[in-house]
Formats: sequence, C-alpha cells, structure tokens
Amino acid sequence: MGTFYIKHITKYTYDNPVIDGANLIRLHPINDAYQSVTSHYLIVTNNAFVETYTDFYKNIVGTFMLTEPIKELYIESNIEVNTTPRPYPIDTLDPATQWEALKSLKYDGDFVDFLSHKSFTGTPDFLKVIEDLNITEKTPFQVTTELCAFVYNTIKYTKGVTKVDTSIDEAWALKAGVCQDITTIMLKIVRMCGIPARYVSGYICTNDNNTRGEGATHAWLEAYIPSYGWFGFDPTNNTFANENHVRLAVGRDYSDCAPVKGVFKGKVDADLYVLVEVSTTKQTDVVKLPETPVSSIKNNSFKHNLERIQQQQQQQ
Repeated sequence: MGTFYIKHITKYTYDNPVIDGANLIRLHPINDAYQSVTSHYLIVTNNAFVETYTDFYKNIVGTFMLTEPIKELYIESNIEVNTTPRPYPIDTLDPATQWEALKSLKYDGDFVDFLSHKSFTGTPDFLKVIEDLNITEKTPFQVTTELCAFVYNTIKYTKGVTKVDTSIDEAWALKAGVCQDITTIMLKIVRMCGIPARYVSGYICTNDNNTRGEGATHAWLEAYIPSYGWFGFDPTNNTFANENHVRLAVGRDYSDCAPVKGVFKGKVDADLYVLVEVSTTKQTDVVKLPETPVSSIKNNSFKHNLERIQQQQQQQ
C-alpha cells in the first residue's frame, strides 16, 4: 500500500479585471476499494464556496462562481490518499468466449460511450495493425497489452509539440506528444478492436526518474476485460496502471476529465501557471509556482469562452 501527499496549484493571471467567473473543477480523487482518500481540501480565490455533484461517469465535480472583479484566479488542491495494488486479470477464459462477451456490450448503455469511435486520418494504419495482431486468436487483455506497447513504441513522448486542443489527426501525423495525446491514440485503436476503453485523469506518483508524466496531471486509460472489469494501461510508460496511479476522473476523453474549465466576462490577456507536487511524506514548506506560464491567451473574452472552454491544463 502507498500513501501519497499531492499538491496541485492552478493560477490564472489577467492583465485587466474579469468578472462573473463560472468555474468547473475535477480535482476530487476517486474513493473506492483501491484508492482511499484520507483528506482533501481546496483553497480558492476569495474563499469561494465550491458546490459538488456527481456526473454521469460518477466523478465528483466541483463548481464555483466569482462575481466580483478579479485579476487572479488561484485554485489549490491538497490530497492525502492511500492506494492498494490491483490484482491482474486471471486471463484463462478462452478468447472466443471473451470476444463474444464484449459483443454483447455493444448496446449496453454503460458501455456505448466507451466503444464509440469516428474515422480519422490514421484509421487505415490502425486497421492494418489490428489485422496483423490476429486479435481473435488472443484474449482482450493480451491484445490491449500489445497495443499499449505498440503506442508506446510508435508515439514519441515530447513536451511542447502539442496543445490541450490538438486533434488526434495532428498527434498521429507528428507521432509525438504528451500523455494526453498518447492516451487518446490508444483509446481509438482499442475501441476499434471492440474493447470498451475510457480515459483516466489523475497523477502518477513515483520517484523513478524514468517515469514520464510527473510534475503535472497524468492520463492513461482503462479497458474493460471480461470476467474482470476495468483495468488500467499507461501507454506513456508502457505499464499497467497500479498503486502509483492516483485517479481523479474517468470519461470518454479529455474533455470529460479536464481538471479546470471556466468562463468569464472581460477582454484580457491571461497567463496560466500550474504546479503539481507529489510526496510520500507530508510537506510543510511553502511552494513556489514556476515563473514561466504554461500557456498564454491573448484577447480572451466572454464571447470566445462561450464557444470554447477557458485554457486548460494539458496533461503531461
């Protein structure tokens, strides 16, 4: 079992005051048999009251309003969580029986969203990969494990080449990106095989210098394995999601799991600063945000925000 202390700070600064800020956050960690939340508290600008509800995918979502003028929005999430290793699927049921079980989920309301996929520029490439795998001769767990390795070896983990709204077509053309892009690509090919798959947002908690995705929110996916249930795969690191992966939210894609979304009134230039710190011991030191913003937005206005959500944190 692992115990982790996670501090996640998000700060927007505006060059002129903005008003009527409506914000939505998915920063409340999942609490279940494999992840026990000991404590969680939020610090928000002007001590804004955060109201919570449970969304369609059973994530806890927080919302708050800031009606008075502000030039800075500060959100700090502090988590203490205990994690327990998940057992691996016992993959002894014959492949044909397992694939037949997955076919029966096609019209099940709990799985429709996680099987749905649209064609894109990489579809012919994916179909060739699936054909070469001879998936009907293997179990869904074996196929997903092999696809995890394929995506890991095909997409180069590279910071700065993509943005939060980079499309799968762009990421596939680049063959590069961060965990958000890598997970999106694996989601597509797993669903094309007929295996339900869902996007997971959270943190990766490890002191291993070779692990990708530290220092920011992380992303991976969970695939539905017959006779087992949802099991996590991290294609950014070519590993199974385990006790070092702390889950915040699940959904169809990144848009269902984004840590922070918001709209406001005001024509401003804005900078976004983000800090994620993970420790196995409780920290008392004052943390400092990086001096360089993660991203900048020019002439952001309420009208524009009605058409697209406020700049978010890209998952690394």
